[in-house]
Amino acid sequence: MTSAIQVKVIAGRVGRARTTAQVAQVKAALPTSSFIGKSMPINFAKPATKRSQLAVTQAFEPDRYLGLPMDFPFDEKDDSLDGLGQNVFTGAVADEYLQKEGLSSAILDDHSWVKDVATADKIANAVLAWALDRGATSWTHWFQPMAASFRHGQTAQVQNSLLEFDSEGKPSYKLKGKQLLQSETDGSSYPNGGMRATHTAAAYLGVDPTSPIFLRGDSFFVPAIFVSWKGDALDEKTPLHRAVQAMSNSGTRLFKNLGVEVAGLVNNIGLEQELFLIPREEYFRRTDLQLTGRTIMGKSAPRGQEGCDHYMGPINTSGPALACMKEIQQECYKVGIPLITRHREVAPNQYEFAPLFGHVVGQVDQNLMVMQIMEEVAAKHGLAALLQEKPFAGVNGSGKHNNWSLSTACGTQLLNPTDLTAAFGKPELFPIVMSCIVAGIDKYGDLMRMAIAAPGNDFRLGGMEAPPAVISTYLGDDMTTYLNAFLEGTVEPYEPKSSTIDIAVDCLPNLVSPAEDRNRTSPFPYGGSRFEFRAVGSSQNVSLVNTVLDTIVAEEFNNFSEKVEGGADPLEVARDNLKAHMKCVFNGNGYGDDWLPEAEKRGLFVIPTQPQAIQRFTEPKNVELFSKNGIFSA
Repeated sequence: MTSAIQVKVIAGRVGRARTTAQVAQVKAALPTSSFIGKSMPINFAKPATKRSQLAVTQAFEPDRYLGLPMDFPFDEKDDSLDGLGQNVFTGAVADEYLQKEGLSSAILDDHSWVKDVATADKIANAVLAWALDRGATSWTHWFQPMAASFRHGQTAQVQNSLLEFDSEGKPSYKLKGKQLLQSETDGSSYPNGGMRATHTAAAYLGVDPTSPIFLRGDSFFVPAIFVSWKGDALDEKTPLHRAVQAMSNSGTRLFKNLGVEVAGLVNNIGLEQELFLIPREEYFRRTDLQLTGRTIMGKSAPRGQEGCDHYMGPINTSGPALACMKEIQQECYKVGIPLITRHREVAPNQYEFAPLFGHVVGQVDQNLMVMQIMEEVAAKHGLAALLQEKPFAGVNGSGKHNNWSLSTACGTQLLNPTDLTAAFGKPELFPIVMSCIVAGIDKYGDLMRMAIAAPGNDFRLGGMEAPPAVISTYLGDDMTTYLNAFLEGTVEPYEPKSSTIDIAVDCLPNLVSPAEDRNRTSPFPYGGSRFEFRAVGSSQNVSLVNTVLDTIVAEEFNNFSEKVEGGADPLEVARDNLKAHMKCVFNGNGYGDDWLPEAEKRGLFVIPTQPQAIQRFTEPKNVELFSKNGIFSA
């Protein structure tokens, strides 16, 4: 006779089975009376009162459902590289089709093609041939409407068939360059702050050549900007492009004033995406979780994350979690997203993915698709992917650490002192760049706080490995000492002091420890070659986050240049920046009871809640910042 435990385990398998054969295989192990309808178990190890209690539990027992054993695989093993990256129109994939039009993939890197309809026609022909070979018969401009945090994928699209009929009724597939370059859509039904109304609804989509066209299913997606009939930005992407350009132009100007010619600056980012994977059946039992993204009632689980035994532990191979994560990665690889890292996080059933670094605009697009793929693939495995920052009380929340760096167009890293000095032979460049960044953090910390003001982030910030809402930066003792010496008149290369860790075991290697420790209580710590904006929430589209960072840097680079062009000594300008703004550097414990009063004493921005943070957007100094740099109009 089948036991109650066996019924529960096998029923769980049915809930995750994807084919009729798999369902039949599981059902064969049970008596007919054990199921109501298709797969509803009627006998459980715990009485019904306990199961009812689970429905109002604020967290859930670790791996209670994700650890059910399975006797058959739900995925076929596929370690082949065949097809990976084929669904992205770039590089060698694009070159094969562009050559037939007399072009090469280099044309895609020369963004001037978007202003030449004849070239756009050739690229459209190549894209069409590639898409048809990959089985796609529809296409769409893919864009990021404002305030789309709660829509699936946080993006918008209208899929159009490539099929056309001629005058004789014969069908064919066609795509014209002018279609690729621009399309018209409705601009009034999205949140837009009053810039569009039902009687003034025209809006336009324009191709974004910095982010590659990609294909999923029977459609290919053309990344696009979204603007009104008057040219106002109705999306998250257009302001980001403006901020990147402003930062590049101001950086070029700054370096020229310092005796260095560069072709422009580039902002690269890497995004660490955290999420929870929970049983879908339990997700649908929690209305609060469905409607708000977090549990707002019930009691805590009998066991939380004590001991942190979930953190970086082996990913469960007997439940659906690992299979789900593998499929998420595989789907991302198909569209050229290098989702390299996967691991368990601290909270029960919390996980993380991370890609490689890349250009900020493309990385934002990729992250939005990653979040969409997570939700879609999780459902196929009987799971719900929770991207909200704090779905459960008493355990860690989820962030999206925005690793932010700057480089020249040729690849010299501005935040890597060794690289920067070696490239240009000027050791003063690094402290000058750092002085501008420090000044920007201090003056516009309220905007950085505004940029992370996601609805769920207030519940996450300030504990359990999330930094506090007070914006400061950690530089480490080595860097701080160096900048203080620079303040006193010393100009020399910054050479971070690494140290050797002797394990005192002959057969083990000596390890190298960098100059900077890892301060996870800092919202914006320096980590060697990059800053990590740890305070960003997991559900966020980080376009605004990086728009703010790049605009702040553009402003401070320009302020520096204006002073130098007015006759000031660059070294003295940098020292004045540091003297006035080093107060935002804090290398201590952000969780300490003394930090909040100390931050207020220093005059830093202490903005505890999202509504207060959002109001900082329209502060006069911030309105001037954005309008002056051409990001938003006043």
